[in-house]
Amino acid sequence: MITVGMNYRVIPGKQQDFEEKFAAVLSALNSAQGHTSSTLWKDVSDDASYLITSEWSEEQAFRDFIQSQAFRDVTNWGKEQILAGRPQHKVYKH
Repeated sequence: MITVGMNYRVIPGKQQDFEEKFAAVLSALNSAQGHTSSTLWKDVSDDASYLITSEWSEEQAFRDFIQSQAFRDVTNWGKEQILAGRPQHKVYKH
């Protein structure tokens, strides 16, 4: 099992849009092979900073998901509409 931390910074004023889109992305995550659970966290001292933690059965399952068309579609939308910078992902192996 692995945990992936995905750090996002959104454009000020776009927090609600990001949170709503995460709800839609969660359904894609839940149907991805190897995905166990994901949680969206919001920084209490910086409301434009978010962390998504995601549990996967193995690192390859996560890598397959981030190479999928569903992931590309949502990240392209995010780059154009919501994100203030490039997301940063970190894999934690248990």
